[in-house]
Amino acid sequence: MSLPSCRRSAVAESLDPPAVAGNDRTPRLSLDLCVEPFLPWQQLQRWQQQLFDDGLIAPAESQFIGRVRPLAGDGSPLIALELEHYPGMTERQLQALAAGCAARHGVLAVLVQHRVGRLAPGEAIVLVAVAADRRGPAQRCCLELLEALKHDAPFWKREWRLDGGSRWVPGNTPL
Repeated sequence: MSLPSCRRSAVAESLDPPAVAGNDRTPRLSLDLCVEPFLPWQQLQRWQQQLFDDGLIAPAESQFIGRVRPLAGDGSPLIALELEHYPGMTERQLQALAAGCAARHGVLAVLVQHRVGRLAPGEAIVLVAVAADRRGPAQRCCLELLEALKHDAPFWKREWRLDGGSRWVPGNTPL
């Protein structure tokens, strides 16, 4: 079954100028490592308001909220996940990952909130938001940045089980 082709609307055509598309701007990066729990929707609202207040109007956004799983990698109940990092190095790596993804996809702004320390199942561990001129770049940048955080960011994870035992996670969870 083939679908009829779609023509771009006049509104979509009007969004093409470089000033709106972000081609002449350096992407705005907002990156934070958080020791305390955060409420993702409140963080997202603050970020969106700041962009708006600064005159950065993004027609498209993509967001992801990741939470701690209730089960360890071996399937046993998890009481906590501990994330350790190397201060300074971790922030520089997050900056490099976010800047690279933003530049490759030509987006306007990126927000990353990432927890460190001890987290309970269900707590937000990561918030990634991307603002762009189109949904495609926003979604692709968000997905690429999430994968980069998962595989390339210097975090060390330790799972704490109900019996009081723990183990360092040896690798990253595949998709």
